[in-house]
Amino acid sequence: MRHGGRGRQYIPRQRELNREERHAPAVKLCVSYAGKQTPAINTFKFVFKETFEGRNRLDLEERLGLVAGNTKEVVTPQELRTLLETEAKPKAYWGFESSGLMHIGMGLVCGSKIKDMIKAGFEFTIFLADWHSWINNKLGGNMENIHLCGEYFKDCFTALGVKPDNVRYMWASDIAKDVEYWEKVVRIAKSVSLQRVWRALPIMGREISLKDMETAWVFYPCMQAADIFHMQLDVACASMDQRKAHMLARDVAEKLGWKKPVILHTPLLIGLQGPQTGKKQFDENAEVSRQISSKMSKSAPMGCIFVHDSPEKIKAKIKEAYCPPREVKGNPVMETAKMTIFTERENLAVPRALKYGGPRTFGSYEELEKAYVKGELHPLDLKEAVAEALIEILSPVREYFSKHPQRLEKMMRLEVTR
Repeated sequence: MRHGGRGRQYIPRQRELNREERHAPAVKLCVSYAGKQTPAINTFKFVFKETFEGRNRLDLEERLGLVAGNTKEVVTPQELRTLLETEAKPKAYWGFESSGLMHIGMGLVCGSKIKDMIKAGFEFTIFLADWHSWINNKLGGNMENIHLCGEYFKDCFTALGVKPDNVRYMWASDIAKDVEYWEKVVRIAKSVSLQRVWRALPIMGREISLKDMETAWVFYPCMQAADIFHMQLDVACASMDQRKAHMLARDVAEKLGWKKPVILHTPLLIGLQGPQTGKKQFDENAEVSRQISSKMSKSAPMGCIFVHDSPEKIKAKIKEAYCPPREVKGNPVMETAKMTIFTERENLAVPRALKYGGPRTFGSYEELEKAYVKGELHPLDLKEAVAEALIEILSPVREYFSKHPQRLEKMMRLEVTR
């Protein structure tokens, strides 16, 4: 099928584990689309191998585990395996619009996957999409503000552990200077219908039923696809809301004889307000449309955790979050634990009073989910544990900006005035 890995099963090479590996944390990986999961990669035990070229070298299965772990979809698993078998240092990227303050959906969900990719040996580019932000009227379409935001993103990622020496930052304006880039944009535009481009507009946060639109918006999907080909990337990473642009790129590659990129999609972290069932349609698939409508957004500040929020703000926001007892689906506190806490640490400690069962530590998300569904963990205790874990995980960001406050202060002033 067009979207690749759905329905396919990938069974890795089995080998006997040594003592260190047997005691390492396990990670379960799957490929899914629209909430339907399919086993993709068996449980792995991660362990670093001998040093190679100044970096820890992982074997093929461990690299696959790092890359595909905590993803919603891999297009396709077999292409990913072949890439890692044949390329010692493949190229990957993640593109970000400069649109405002960074929340944990970007900082921790995306940031964690970027660190995984780097650890797996990828040459990784964080693409600061200033032209795309301008086209999409982000920050009022003011390029000075867009560039300020991009530099602030660099600060945030650095504070979150994405070391500048291990990643390359590139602006869209860097490649927009090249006439060959615009040739690719035109070739892509000539190979797809206007209707296909229109269907891809949700990548900009625009609904597919939109009637009143700027002509410049039509350029956006073609530019996003051209970014991938112009940078000669092997893998494109993004959240599920960018799927249509990536599938457009793969279809175009087949038509034009260009290298088809492997695609990694991470899940969308739901906003703290819980599932939203608005009238806007972002995808023909109702479940995907609901996920996009409900995702954590900086435009709803009380529904998201910013990476530099104070401990008091984190506690207050989590306390007010939607968190139905015994329910996991659509529960933003449980999703936050799964996508931002267990990707950064091995356990979650619940500091519960003795009269409510006493303190408890969960060594995996699966263990936490099982206890919550059974009613063994009260929503208030879950919220307290998640808040404390986030406060600790995000402490390096608060420390970083206490020493380097300039860009954050400018961004805060920008958010107040716009």
